[in-house]
Amino acid sequence: MSLSREFDPTLLSPVYLIRRRLLEKIRQYASSLEGELLDFGCGAKPYQSLFQVKSYTGVDYDGPGHSHEKESIDYFYDGVSLPFPNDRFDSIFTSEVFEHIFNLPQILPELYRVLRPGGRMLITCPFAYCEHEVPNDYARYTSFAMRAILENAGFRILALDKSGNAVETVWQLRIVYWQQFILSRLASIPIVRKLARDLIYGSFNLSALLSSRLLPTSQNLYLNNVVLVEKPERS
Repeated sequence: MSLSREFDPTLLSPVYLIRRRLLEKIRQYASSLEGELLDFGCGAKPYQSLFQVKSYTGVDYDGPGHSHEKESIDYFYDGVSLPFPNDRFDSIFTSEVFEHIFNLPQILPELYRVLRPGGRMLITCPFAYCEHEVPNDYARYTSFAMRAILENAGFRILALDKSGNAVETVWQLRIVYWQQFILSRLASIPIVRKLARDLIYGSFNLSALLSSRLLPTSQNLYLNNVVLVEKPERS
């Protein structure tokens, strides 16, 4: 099963850079998860096809700011406790969810509890992006914050990675600005708006890719955190 264009976008998409780089990282680490997998904050389970696992269970929170219509949720939780026994899952995947959890330090012990000893969790969350799914958008975490909060919850860091670089991040934010404040003014002229969007998004995304190759850059400004952790075996 292939991914939808929403999560595997073309160059004509305003989120091409952030979602394409994120997809590359998830593909890179997907084979690290196995067995019975929990997708925490699953929504429509857009990345399910990337994981070769025994079972794939989705859980989400039914709250304001996000419609769950046409999504593939197996269980809802109350925002505090997950409806599963201890050591229930071999793996956990959670993508673009942590920024929407106000009480993350309270939820991490729950994720730790339902993951078996030796099990792994793959996490992604944005570092540089605009507010979204309002009002439930609470945080942006640096790589240092991710390490600290996960280690404080008892997890062992296996990989602390980032998607995108400084040049691509600047271009992505520029595209978001054009999307929200310039091209939105053409909403009453659909044909003109589509042509303008294709031209702007396509040329900006191509410029980002070219600039990223030609200009000095680094990952101290980046798009997403990508972290692989493990729950230590019991001694």
